[in-house]
Formats: sequence, C-alpha cells, structure tokens
Amino acid sequence: MSVARLKLGVIGAGTWAVAAHLPAFATRDDVEPFIVCRRDTVTLGRIQERFGFERATTDWREVIAARPDLVVLTGPVGLRAEQARAALEAGAHVLAEKPFTVTPADARELDALAAAQGRTLMLCYAWNEMGIVEHARRLLQEDGGVGAVEHVSVVMGSVVRALLTTGQNYVPTEFDAPPRLETWADPAVSGGGYSTGQLTHGLGLLFRLIPLRATEVMAFTSAPGATVDLHDAIALRLQGGAIGTVSGTALPPGTFGNEHQLQIRVTGDRGQLLLDLDRPLVRRSRGSTDDVTVELSSDDTLWSFQRVIDRFVELAQGQDIENRSPGELGARVVDVLDGMARSATTGARVTIGG
Repeated sequence: MSVARLKLGVIGAGTWAVAAHLPAFATRDDVEPFIVCRRDTVTLGRIQERFGFERATTDWREVIAARPDLVVLTGPVGLRAEQARAALEAGAHVLAEKPFTVTPADARELDALAAAQGRTLMLCYAWNEMGIVEHARRLLQEDGGVGAVEHVSVVMGSVVRALLTTGQNYVPTEFDAPPRLETWADPAVSGGGYSTGQLTHGLGLLFRLIPLRATEVMAFTSAPGATVDLHDAIALRLQGGAIGTVSGTALPPGTFGNEHQLQIRVTGDRGQLLLDLDRPLVRRSRGSTDDVTVELSSDDTLWSFQRVIDRFVELAQGQDIENRSPGELGARVVDVLDGMARSATTGARVTIGG
C-alpha cells in the first residue's frame, strides 16, 4: 500500500538548508516539495526550480497559511519560537534547527503545545543519530552504567571563527548564497555566537546521554574581535547534585582538517564513560577488570544529516520509533544557554528557572 505524500514547507532556506535539509528531503518519494521561503528573491527562485517546490514566498507566514504537513525552521533563532508556535497551531509537524529557542519558557511551551496537538516536534541534532552515541548511551544504561552521575565534562571546538566574525561561508552549496552575517553575528537575531551556533550540539548530545536538567550555571565568555561569543566556559550543577564543566571554542578555518572536536566524559560512583567523536572512541572503565572499549564500525562513526530527515518524516507518518531530539531535550539545552548568557553578563551564579 502506498503512503500518502507529506507536503513540505521550509522557512528560512539559507546556506545550511540548501546544503543539508533540501537535498535530504529530495531523496524521499513520500515528501512533496510544496512551499519554500527565503528573503532573497533571486536565490529563492533558483531554489524553487532546483528542488521542485510548487510555491515560493518571502513571507514565512504564507508558508504556515498554506497548511503544509511538515514545516522545517532553518532561519534565525530569534524568530523560531513564533514560527514554531504558528506551525504547530496550524497542525504541522515541526523540525527546528538548533538551539530551538532563545528562552527556556518558549521551549517548554512549544514542547507542551506539540504534545497537546499530537504533533512531532524534533530538533536537528545529527550527532544524536550516530551509532557511536547509541553505544555510549547503552554503556551508561546497562548493568548499572557508571553508577550515580557525579560529574560531566564537555570539551568542543569547531571551525566557525570566520563565520562568526565575517560571515564567511562554512559549507559548500550548489548556489552562491553565503550566510547573512547578522544571522550569526547580531545577538538580537542569533541569540548568541558559538554557544547558540555550535555548543548547542555538544549540549544536545550530553542530554541525550544523561536524563538530567541543569539547576545552576556560572559562566565566562569572550568575544575577541567579534560581536558575539567565540569562546565559552561554563560550570554546571545538575539534578541530584552532580556538577560539570562545558567549554567550547571557535577555531580558524582549516584547524584539525576542519573536523569537529568533541569529547564528553560522564563520571559516576562506579567509574567513567568517555565518548570522543574525533578519535573516535567509546570506552567505559569501572576498574582494571571491567574496562570496555567498543569496537566501532564505519557506520557507527558516520555523520549523516539524512538520518535526521528520515527520522522526522517517519515520526510524522506515525511510525513507532523514538524521537531522539525532542522539544524537551531542546529545552534542557536552552536552560544552559540562557543561564550562560545571564551569568556571563552579570557575573553571578544563575539558578535555572529562577
């Protein structure tokens, strides 16, 4: 029996959407490219023609009014809460780019709205779709894991310094459509710099591994030669009393061959789990006689945005699979990002929700 095609609406068809989202949706015979939105009319017309969209507009509200089944939000985070709310209220399933929203209140409201509407709300955390991450999660869950979590650490670096300071394109695309500088470097539009653009990925992965929320945040950030943060250093307290550190840094293009750097350690009263995406490595040690290193396949270590799109479509179709990056996870990430920004501004320790 054939599956009815889902009508796709895309809001904010910028550089990343053209490089990742649209090619991935184009592989799905069960998705109909229905309506696409972008401010630049020339490039918008080229995108419409290349990907076969029936309609194109420069007004995101027209996308919602057209009532697509799927709405993908890939524009600036400053508008995301309003757009997600409108899409959910119109009955659409929503795929939102990170970091979901600017405020935790918006994030939790949207998570609740999606549940009330019976619609999928999923975030674009592609690392959460990788086999290496699921192996790490399994080692934290099976046979007692590392015990009660007492400490976590996240260390991350990615080559976005030029993007955040000059708007230099960071991914190859079919079109000469470089990102708008204000999308990344105007705090009113972007919500932040490295933290909202990149560190959100590391936090999304951390909260995929551990089902905890942050309760307190202290942070320093720096922005040498930039209008938004390039480097972040965060101290956390989590539910249950665990503490941790999260750090991220914007690297110049070409550093480490343009490969993301990410290492996460989760320490408990029985031992420690190490997840290193660069090496790559998953290891859990609970002593000299209980030290496990996972044998990883090439598929385990493959980063694929196609997996994000496939999961979203299959969830929207009602398939019985897990949403690995739901709105609730996104809200826990926004808790930390919001707390970081407030702490870095005031110099004070910030209580989450306070």
